[in-house]
Amino acid sequence: MKKILALTTIFLLASVSARAETIEMKVFGMVCGFCAQGIESNLRKNPATAEVVVSLENQLVAVKTKNGASIDDASLHKAIKDAGYDLKTIARTDRTLDEVRTEIGATAK
Repeated sequence: MKKILALTTIFLLASVSARAETIEMKVFGMVCGFCAQGIESNLRKNPATAEVVVSLENQLVAVKTKNGASIDDASLHKAIKDAGYDLKTIARTDRTLDEVRTEIGATAK
């Protein structure tokens, strides 16, 4: 019984750590499509990046990481700074990029 309980616990912990996360950042200085492309390009260089969403209107950049991967804050700061912009906040959330896109669409109207 103890082995089953231990294996179940290990399985549950592995499944939680294997899921992707969404990183939402407030980025100042973006004004055009080229801004968005530069930021997206820099973030996609990180092997942990699965998808990137950029909203100029909301000053929001959202990154979905690959399952089991993460991107540390220092790497995020460097990617945004190297693209020429000012990273104000970083939040790690449980929201999907579809939820982020829906919110961006609702606020843009």
